[in-house]
Amino acid sequence: MPEALLSQKNKKIIKDGLWDANPVTFQILGICSSLAVTTQLKTAMIMAFGLTFVTAMSNVVISCIRNFIPPQIRIIVQLTVVSALVITIDQILKSYMYDVSKQLSVFVGLIITNCIVMGRLEAFAMGNPPWKSFLDGLGNGLGYSSVLIILGTIREIFGSGTLLGFSVVPKAFYAAGYVNNGMLVLAPGAFFLLGCIIWIQRSLSRYVEGQ
Repeated sequence: MPEALLSQKNKKIIKDGLWDANPVTFQILGICSSLAVTTQLKTAMIMAFGLTFVTAMSNVVISCIRNFIPPQIRIIVQLTVVSALVITIDQILKSYMYDVSKQLSVFVGLIITNCIVMGRLEAFAMGNPPWKSFLDGLGNGLGYSSVLIILGTIREIFGSGTLLGFSVVPKAFYAAGYVNNGMLVLAPGAFFLLGCIIWIQRSLSRYVEGQ
């Protein structure tokens, strides 16, 4: 049974979302939140967890009830399921991590209409069983998360000189004239950095395919 759950086809579902068809670097989805919440690694990680949870669980729910959803209202049903999960995440953040919740601002709520979430529901969950749908949501969520974590790490270290709020740039560097790169904490710098990540990922993909 475990072997069937993690068959080669199922592993490929995760790999597609994580690398081959990464929602950010390959499909160019979720760009707005990728740029907006990655000035600090902490907010990037929480946003990544939230979207991964919502994508995986909404895929499972929609897959379970897909045969009972009238085609005319399928988008409404999908939005209802996603909204319930997003509200749950939002309330947990407000209860236990209020400062982070304020930093993420409207972007947690916008998961409801995130094209990654809705795209996986339409493209995969509506036509596949729950386990495969879960893996698809998990893979795409992890693919999105990997980009956010890379962006958050680079932007916080080189833009603010910290990582998870702790100073990581030696004071001697500042004494010698080192200055944090203010461009990286702004949207244009993040956009340029994301473009570099997309270029590197696609170049590596083509290299692997050519071997």
